[in-house]
Amino acid sequence: MSNRFFIQTLGCAKNTADSDGIGAVLERAGFQMVDASEDADVMIVNTCGFLQASRAESLEALRALGQRKHDGQLLIAAGCLISRYGENVKREAPGVDGVIDAGKWLAMPRLIQYLRENNHGDADWFDDAYLNLPRAQLAARSVTAYLPRHAQGPSAFLKIADGCDRPCAFCIIPTIKGGHRSKPMDDVIAEARELVALGAREIVLVAQDTTAYGWDWKQRDVLAPLLERLCGEVEGMQWLRVMYAYPGHVTPRLIETMARYPQIVHYVDVPLQHANPQTLHRMKRPNITTARRMLDDLRAAMPDLALRTTFIVGFPGETEEEFHSLLEFLEAQEFDRVGVFEYSQEAGTPAGAMSQQVPRKISARRRHEAMLLQQKISARKNRAHIGETLDVLIEGVGEIVSDSQHAGQALRDPELDCGNCVSIGRSYRDAPEVDGVVIAQSELPIGKIVKVKITQASEYDLVGEPI
Repeated sequence: MSNRFFIQTLGCAKNTADSDGIGAVLERAGFQMVDASEDADVMIVNTCGFLQASRAESLEALRALGQRKHDGQLLIAAGCLISRYGENVKREAPGVDGVIDAGKWLAMPRLIQYLRENNHGDADWFDDAYLNLPRAQLAARSVTAYLPRHAQGPSAFLKIADGCDRPCAFCIIPTIKGGHRSKPMDDVIAEARELVALGAREIVLVAQDTTAYGWDWKQRDVLAPLLERLCGEVEGMQWLRVMYAYPGHVTPRLIETMARYPQIVHYVDVPLQHANPQTLHRMKRPNITTARRMLDDLRAAMPDLALRTTFIVGFPGETEEEFHSLLEFLEAQEFDRVGVFEYSQEAGTPAGAMSQQVPRKISARRRHEAMLLQQKISARKNRAHIGETLDVLIEGVGEIVSDSQHAGQALRDPELDCGNCVSIGRSYRDAPEVDGVVIAQSELPIGKIVKVKITQASEYDLVGEPI
């Protein structure tokens, strides 16, 4: 029987890392990855179950593939949506043959074998007797037991931990993923080496909370020595980026390490979620004094630091006064990159049961107002780089699309043959998939870091000439 598989990944960068793990497990079991669902014998959707919108997107993707499924194809739903809703997903998307949750994807080859042997029949995929390994052991091994299938272009996500121990009132992740589990340091180093050998020039560290790395070993401040080892032991890694740091967990040693090593880009993503003390208290998040002190310390050590954060508006009980204190904080701090999200009421979270739920119309208006303010800040900060020369990691070649929402969005197609191509890349200020890009007015080699003199800027992107 042919063993071709296709994976569609939804959700965050951590899911991208998990999809690489699923692919690695299948390839080592004799499967071959294909780029199109119609060419696959097994179609897998790595779902997201974090918010209502992400659940709807996941179910829509499963239904679409289920409707196109031909005889002999299997459709498997994997990931966070399954961890939360299990077999209910098959009722919502009847084309699904089997499900496997985020903590059990190491058992994917056995799941496929079972479905084939039982003629796509129903099964309880939370039956540990069949899967052989108990959930806790599978969950722990899913963080540690694989090396990546291949680098996804010149940048690659490397998951250093999974799960979360934080008590945030709005978040369902601890229920879905379980407690924080760190990947052994030697495994992280080995995985980074393989990614670089396969073409990655940038390694992006991800976890629910990267700064809690090693805490489950009863150790603190372990992320800094991990960064030191990565910089000292992974030859050929040119950029190392840290995502999803937790306010209050960014230690002096971590800041000093980030400032000392040239491979570590001066960029950090610290989701603050709000700036008003009362709102943060209801959210069960660190206080704003802690956040301000951390931001000051980071900027003092790295004056060129690019800071990304996210905020939630419309959290239960958020008043106009609380919202406006968030706007004042935004204006005062001048973050480089900001994501603003409307609060989503999630069953099973403390916030989901709170009174004073904010009407969606008000949340939407607040998000729009906050994003308008941030667009002005981002445009001003981007314009400040005009005339500067930045190192840019080239990711693709394409043609300008005039109706793009970005200033210079291009078609990322390395096979494109055009007479007037531009190249797309990212500077240290831009994380893959979530931030802006740099458009270089020339065709440049993909995977190389080149110097680009910035000539134009918009709210999101920069445009320049290679030198």
